[in-house]
Amino acid sequence: MTITKTTPFRFFEWSVYRDAKEFFNLSFGIVKKLPKEYRFEIGSQIIRSSLSVSLNIAEGAGKNSDKDFNHFLNIASGSLFETVAAFDILKDNNLISEKEFTDTLNLGGVISNQLGGFKKRLLRNS
Repeated sequence: MTITKTTPFRFFEWSVYRDAKEFFNLSFGIVKKLPKEYRFEIGSQIIRSSLSVSLNIAEGAGKNSDKDFNHFLNIASGSLFETVAAFDILKDNNLISEKEFTDTLNLGGVISNQLGGFKKRLLRNS
């Protein structure tokens, strides 16, 4: 976690933030392909929850204490789980392919592990 001299936004350097953005882009692409009647309800929820992952990582990075930062990482983690559950429901209803589900599950797993590691480091520092 090094902070560069060029920007106060240290989260740009973190792979978890970059992966969370990729997760949002993947989610957004899948939602755009949903039948129109599903885009508003579950599609909108997926967009919000997947976006919440990267936004909460970024917001937490701006906090002054590890305790506050950890709170936002917990929210990001919850949003990630919510999004993966929504994709599981879409898969069960044959609204997304097995590959689309596996792609989101795999990237979601990577992000979940990164968030867990981040939270452990914060706890050690407190």
